Amino acid sequence: MSAEDLEQYESDLELQLYREYKDVVGIFTYAVETERRFYLCNAVDLKVRTEGGDVYYEVSMGDAWVWDMYRPARFVKSAKVLTFRDVSIEEIAHSELQVPKSVSGE
Repeated sequence: MSAEDLEQYESDLELQLYREYKDVVGIFTYAVETERRFYLCNAVDLKVRTEGGDVYYEVSMGDAWVWDMYRPARFVKSAKVLTFRDVSIEEIAHSELQVPKSVSGE
């Protein structure tokens, strides 16, 4: 496999992952970003922990989808992340009005 083939393979995986993200983002409530991964989930709990003078974060998520193009199954029932770095948690804004893509007969 050449370097060009590998780049094309990774580009295809990334495009497939982006398309999947667009398909599933509407069913989740929160977007969670850590230094290593991006998650969509419906339940999230952040706890600040201290041990031996160090501060770290424990993030527990339920009903989650993991942004990882090398992972064969991205949907997980629960996930827990421990990190010393920043964690971003955002509530996903969902539009109350869904406009149909096409209306037949008009």
